[in-house]
Amino acid sequence: MTSLFKYAGKDLSASIVVFFVALPLCLGIALASGAPLFSGLIAGIVGGIVVGSLSGSSVGVSGPAAGLAVIVLTAIGTLGTFENFLLAVLIAGVIQILFGVMKAGVIGYYFPSAVIKGMLAAIGIIIVLKQIPHALGYDADYEGDLSFVQPDGGNTFSALISMFQSLTPGAIVLSLSALAILILWEKVLSKKHQIFKVFPGPLAAVILGLVFTSLVPEGSVFFIESSHLVNVPIPENVEMFLGQFTLPNFGAIGMIEVWTVAFTLAVVASLETLLSVEAADKIDPEKRVTPTNRELFAQGTGNIISGLIGGLPLTQVIVRSSANVQSGGKSKLSTIVHGLLLLLSIILIPRLLNKIPLAVLAAVLLMVGYKLANPALFKSMFRLGKSQFIPFMVTVMGVVFTDILVGIGLGMSVAIIHILIENYRNSHFLHIEKESGRENHITMTLAEELSFLNKGAILKELSRLPEGTLLDLDVRKTIRMNYDVLEILEDFSAKAKERNIRIKLISPTGVVENPEKYSLFFGLPAPVPAH
Repeated sequence: MTSLFKYAGKDLSASIVVFFVALPLCLGIALASGAPLFSGLIAGIVGGIVVGSLSGSSVGVSGPAAGLAVIVLTAIGTLGTFENFLLAVLIAGVIQILFGVMKAGVIGYYFPSAVIKGMLAAIGIIIVLKQIPHALGYDADYEGDLSFVQPDGGNTFSALISMFQSLTPGAIVLSLSALAILILWEKVLSKKHQIFKVFPGPLAAVILGLVFTSLVPEGSVFFIESSHLVNVPIPENVEMFLGQFTLPNFGAIGMIEVWTVAFTLAVVASLETLLSVEAADKIDPEKRVTPTNRELFAQGTGNIISGLIGGLPLTQVIVRSSANVQSGGKSKLSTIVHGLLLLLSIILIPRLLNKIPLAVLAAVLLMVGYKLANPALFKSMFRLGKSQFIPFMVTVMGVVFTDILVGIGLGMSVAIIHILIENYRNSHFLHIEKESGRENHITMTLAEELSFLNKGAILKELSRLPEGTLLDLDVRKTIRMNYDVLEILEDFSAKAKERNIRIKLISPTGVVENPEKYSLFFGLPAPVPAH
């Protein structure tokens, strides 16, 4: 408990920023999912309080994810009712816990660093591109939308063009003012006095927005209409508030469609969570490592509870996690408190929340996006060479123009291809000792480990040996040899006699000329010829 409050000042300050980032995202993702707005807030609250408490992640923040919006929208239509969908969310949570029990979280450790950095940079670019329209008062697309192709048939770039047709002067003034405050707060004021480190700049920007919407009269050119403000559901009484919580329809437990949706949600939510865990650990200044199996357990528990009370499915999400880190969050206290702030605010001050301009929150997210896609990151990745820069850029382009999972898949594919090429190149070392008369003296040293991936390179070099070659085949460093490679050596031994190639096998046990069976030197059974 002591460690939880070790950085209480920084965590409380960060939690306020994460709260303001999460609020419109929870509402926007619920809207895009075709679900009640309150269901997004429920997922945000559960993600903060429940998952935040159970997770081993120090800086990761969970809540409804934009990447699940299309799946949720389709699933609600397929299952017929929102209550049937909630049952699928609950079952998905149980499946995620089973994933954790089966140690499936180990998958998270196999994402290459270049791909994770590419995902972070791409998310930053997307945030900037998506928030510019909101900053200028064009709010046709929901907050939290990360997809290139939008539900209305447009895309990220067409939205940037369309925004010039309906600019809102008040939003422009507010977003520019908020950006000025945020930059001044971070670059100057936070270095002048301790209070500016404790009191977050985004809160000052939000207060400016509240004052602006309260003082500017209707009819003024700078007046901001309600469609450009936060839109939290406001119940008239306690009964109406409690009525926003929805129970799942357990009677649909026998529907095969429910189980199909549940498994889909569990797999996609788990993958997005593991990706976000890797990304959050990457930007954590303390470089702590999140236990991934525990994270799957926490996420599963969160989805069970969210499904039980009417919430959307949730994952760990990189936008809120990034905002947490950039605001100085040090422990999961900030995550838990942000969930509590969501809960208390919708109970106590929903009308005040509905006076916050989206343009101000867009300014906060623009700062988050810029830091994620900092040009310095691209320069540093370029300096690391093609093996890092190409998977990085493929991931960036893939995530920006498709979605996170497709982009990550493309980046992983390029990284794997690079590994295959390196395996091909590094399977052996070929050295020409001398050339005299009609006989070439060549030394081929095989690598420590040889798999089927090395077949091509070895086969190519052996087939290129000219007639009359004296081949020193050095296997003293070879610890493991795959049957595929062993078969190549056995086959070559037979062909070598026809081509007058003499083989001198140099092994840890001695030197043998023209060995009949290579399997004896590696403790393997002789390959069985195919018929």
